[in-house]
Amino acid sequence: MKLFWSTRSPFVRLVMVIAHEKGLVAQIECEQVVVAASRPNEDVMAHNPLNKLPTLVLDDGTALYDSRVIAEYFDATGNGPALFPMAGEARWDALRRAALGFGLLDLLVGWLPERRKAESERDSELGAALELKFRAAIDELERIAGDMAGNEFDIGQAAIGCALGYADFRYGDLDWRQGHPVLSELCDDIAGRPSFRATAHADVY
Repeated sequence: MKLFWSTRSPFVRLVMVIAHEKGLVAQIECEQVVVAASRPNEDVMAHNPLNKLPTLVLDDGTALYDSRVIAEYFDATGNGPALFPMAGEARWDALRRAALGFGLLDLLVGWLPERRKAESERDSELGAALELKFRAAIDELERIAGDMAGNEFDIGQAAIGCALGYADFRYGDLDWRQGHPVLSELCDDIAGRPSFRATAHADVY
Protein backbone atom coordinates (compact mmCIF):
# COMPACT_ATOMS: atom_id res chain seq x y z
CA MET A 1 0.00 0.00 0.00
CA LYS A 2 1.12 3.57 -0.62
CA LEU A 3 0.06 6.44 1.62
CA PHE A 4 0.40 10.04 0.51
CA TRP A 5 1.72 11.47 3.73
CA SER A 6 2.88 14.53 5.66
CA THR A 7 4.34 14.96 9.13
CA ARG A 8 2.31 18.16 9.52
CA SER A 9 -1.14 16.70 8.89
CA PRO A 10 -3.11 15.55 11.94
CA PHE A 11 -5.36 13.49 9.67
CA VAL A 12 -2.33 11.61 8.35
CA ARG A 13 -1.17 11.15 11.91
CA LEU A 14 -4.53 9.65 12.85
CA VAL A 15 -4.36 6.94 10.20
CA MET A 16 -0.72 6.20 11.01
CA VAL A 17 -1.65 5.82 14.68
CA ILE A 18 -4.21 3.21 13.62
CA ALA A 19 -1.65 1.54 11.34
CA HIS A 20 0.74 1.22 14.28
CA GLU A 21 -1.97 -0.05 16.60
CA LYS A 22 -3.00 -2.69 14.05
CA GLY A 23 0.50 -3.85 13.04
CA LEU A 24 0.31 -2.61 9.45
CA VAL A 25 3.20 -0.14 9.26
CA ALA A 26 5.56 -2.52 7.48
CA GLN A 27 3.01 -2.90 4.67
CA ILE A 28 2.72 0.85 4.01
CA GLU A 29 4.99 2.90 1.75
CA CYS A 30 4.75 6.53 2.88
CA GLU A 31 5.29 9.13 0.15
CA GLN A 32 5.76 12.63 1.52
CA VAL A 33 3.89 15.26 -0.49
CA VAL A 34 2.69 18.83 -0.14
CA VAL A 35 -0.92 19.70 -0.90
CA ALA A 36 -2.56 23.11 -0.65
CA ALA A 37 -5.81 24.68 -1.78
CA SER A 38 -3.90 26.99 -4.12
CA ARG A 39 -1.40 24.35 -5.32
CA PRO A 40 -3.04 21.12 -6.53
CA ASN A 41 -0.67 18.17 -6.41
CA GLU A 42 -0.92 16.17 -9.63
CA ASP A 43 0.31 12.93 -8.06
CA VAL A 44 -2.32 13.07 -5.33
CA MET A 45 -5.09 14.19 -7.70
CA ALA A 46 -4.44 11.20 -9.93
CA HIS A 47 -5.93 9.14 -7.08
CA ASN A 48 -7.99 11.68 -5.12
CA PRO A 49 -9.72 14.48 -7.05
CA LEU A 50 -10.15 16.47 -3.82
CA ASN A 51 -6.35 16.86 -3.49
CA LYS A 52 -6.37 15.98 0.21
CA LEU A 53 -4.28 14.00 2.65
CA PRO A 54 -4.30 11.25 3.58
CA THR A 55 -4.87 9.30 0.39
CA LEU A 56 -4.20 5.56 0.42
CA VAL A 57 -3.53 3.56 -2.75
CA LEU A 58 -4.07 -0.18 -2.32
CA ASP A 59 -1.99 -2.81 -4.08
CA ASP A 60 -4.67 -3.27 -6.75
CA GLY A 61 -4.68 0.48 -7.49
CA THR A 62 -7.89 1.25 -5.61
CA ALA A 63 -7.72 4.58 -3.78
CA LEU A 64 -9.21 5.25 -0.37
CA TYR A 65 -9.45 8.76 1.03
CA ASP A 66 -10.77 10.56 4.07
CA SER A 67 -9.00 9.68 7.29
CA ARG A 68 -12.13 8.09 8.78
CA VAL A 69 -12.40 5.66 5.86
CA ILE A 70 -8.70 4.78 5.89
CA ALA A 71 -8.74 4.33 9.67
CA GLU A 72 -11.65 1.92 9.43
CA TYR A 73 -9.95 0.05 6.58
CA PHE A 74 -6.81 -0.39 8.67
CA ASP A 75 -8.89 -1.49 11.63
CA ALA A 76 -10.68 -4.09 9.50
CA THR A 77 -7.53 -5.50 7.87
CA GLY A 78 -5.00 -5.33 10.70
CA ASN A 79 -4.43 -7.40 13.81
CA GLY A 80 -5.47 -6.90 17.40
CA PRO A 81 -8.58 -5.59 19.14
CA ALA A 82 -11.13 -3.69 17.06
CA LEU A 83 -10.82 0.08 17.39
CA PHE A 84 -14.24 0.57 15.80
CA PRO A 85 -16.62 -1.42 18.05
CA MET A 86 -18.97 -3.45 15.89
CA ALA A 87 -22.30 -2.95 17.62
CA GLY A 88 -24.23 -1.74 20.61
CA GLU A 89 -23.64 1.09 23.04
CA ALA A 90 -19.85 0.78 22.79
CA ARG A 91 -19.99 1.52 19.05
CA TRP A 92 -22.13 4.63 19.38
CA ASP A 93 -20.06 5.91 22.28
CA ALA A 94 -16.81 5.45 20.35
CA LEU A 95 -18.23 7.08 17.21
CA ARG A 96 -19.67 10.00 19.18
CA ARG A 97 -16.28 10.66 20.78
CA ALA A 98 -14.56 10.21 17.42
CA ALA A 99 -16.91 12.76 15.87
CA LEU A 100 -15.91 15.26 18.54
CA GLY A 101 -12.23 14.59 17.89
CA PHE A 102 -12.55 14.80 14.10
CA GLY A 103 -14.71 17.91 14.40
CA LEU A 104 -12.12 19.59 16.58
CA LEU A 105 -9.45 18.70 14.03
CA ASP A 106 -11.55 20.21 11.23
CA LEU A 107 -11.91 23.39 13.28
CA LEU A 108 -8.19 23.67 14.06
CA VAL A 109 -7.01 22.95 10.51
CA GLY A 110 -9.57 25.40 9.10
CA TRP A 111 -8.61 28.10 11.58
CA LEU A 112 -4.88 27.99 10.82
CA PRO A 113 -4.89 30.13 7.62
CA GLU A 114 -6.82 32.87 9.43
CA ARG A 115 -4.37 32.88 12.34
CA ARG A 116 -1.43 33.14 9.95
CA LYS A 117 -2.68 36.41 8.51
CA ALA A 118 -1.34 39.73 9.72
CA GLU A 119 -3.42 40.79 12.71
CA SER A 120 -4.79 43.77 10.79
CA GLU A 121 -6.16 41.43 8.10
CA ARG A 122 -7.87 38.91 10.38
CA ASP A 123 -11.62 38.56 10.68
CA SER A 124 -12.02 39.20 14.41
CA GLU A 125 -15.61 37.96 14.46
CA LEU A 126 -14.65 34.67 12.81
CA GLY A 127 -11.68 34.23 15.12
CA ALA A 128 -13.85 34.81 18.19
CA ALA A 129 -16.44 32.30 16.97
CA LEU A 130 -13.83 29.63 16.29
CA GLU A 131 -12.18 30.13 19.66
CA LEU A 132 -15.59 29.89 21.35
CA LYS A 133 -16.17 26.53 19.68
CA PHE A 134 -12.67 25.38 20.56
CA ARG A 135 -13.14 26.25 24.23
CA ALA A 136 -16.56 24.57 24.29
CA ALA A 137 -15.09 21.38 22.80
CA ILE A 138 -12.28 21.35 25.36
CA ASP A 139 -14.78 21.83 28.19
CA GLU A 140 -16.84 18.91 26.90
CA LEU A 141 -13.75 16.73 26.62
CA GLU A 142 -12.81 17.58 30.21
CA ARG A 143 -16.30 16.52 31.26
CA ILE A 144 -16.01 13.07 29.66
CA ALA A 145 -12.25 12.52 30.11
CA GLY A 146 -12.66 10.59 33.36
CA ASP A 147 -14.91 8.03 31.70
CA MET A 148 -12.53 7.64 28.76
CA ALA A 149 -9.56 6.99 31.01
CA GLY A 150 -10.98 3.62 32.01
CA ASN A 151 -11.94 2.53 28.50
CA GLU A 152 -10.06 0.34 26.05
CA PHE A 153 -8.23 2.40 23.41
CA ASP A 154 -10.52 2.96 20.42
CA ILE A 155 -11.14 5.33 17.50
CA GLY A 156 -12.63 7.90 19.87
CA GLN A 157 -9.48 8.14 21.95
CA ALA A 158 -7.34 8.09 18.80
CA ALA A 159 -9.20 11.04 17.25
CA ILE A 160 -9.26 13.03 20.47
CA GLY A 161 -5.58 12.34 21.12
CA CYS A 162 -4.69 13.55 17.61
CA ALA A 163 -6.81 16.68 18.02
CA LEU A 164 -5.20 17.59 21.33
CA GLY A 165 -1.74 16.79 19.97
CA TYR A 166 -2.38 19.13 17.05
CA ALA A 167 -3.59 21.82 19.44
CA ASP A 168 -0.28 21.49 21.28
CA PHE A 169 1.62 21.57 17.97
CA ARG A 170 -0.04 24.62 16.41
CA TYR A 171 -2.02 26.39 19.13
CA GLY A 172 0.18 26.47 22.19
CA ASP A 173 -0.82 30.06 22.89
CA LEU A 174 -4.38 28.93 23.64
CA ASP A 175 -3.10 26.92 26.65
CA TRP A 176 -6.01 24.48 26.59
CA ARG A 177 -4.57 22.52 29.53
CA GLN A 178 -5.20 25.37 31.94
CA GLY A 179 -8.25 24.45 34.00
CA HIS A 180 -8.58 21.00 32.39
CA PRO A 181 -6.50 18.67 34.58
CA VAL A 182 -8.37 15.42 33.84
CA LEU A 183 -8.20 15.95 30.09
CA SER A 184 -4.54 16.95 30.31
CA GLU A 185 -3.71 13.71 32.12
CA LEU A 186 -5.68 11.66 29.59
CA CYS A 187 -3.88 13.40 26.73
CA ASP A 188 -0.50 12.62 28.27
CA ASP A 189 -1.51 8.96 28.69
CA ILE A 190 -2.57 8.71 25.05
CA ALA A 191 0.56 10.55 23.88
CA GLY A 192 2.65 7.97 25.70
CA ARG A 193 1.38 5.11 23.57
CA PRO A 194 4.01 3.77 21.12
CA SER A 195 1.69 4.60 18.19
CA PHE A 196 1.62 8.27 19.20
CA ARG A 197 5.32 8.50 20.02
CA ALA A 198 6.11 7.09 16.56
CA THR A 199 3.92 9.64 14.75
CA ALA A 200 4.82 12.96 16.39
CA HIS A 201 4.27 16.09 14.30
CA ALA A 202 7.20 17.89 12.66
CA ASP A 203 7.38 20.92 10.38
CA VAL A 204 9.04 18.98 7.58
CA TYR A 205 8.22 19.55 3.90
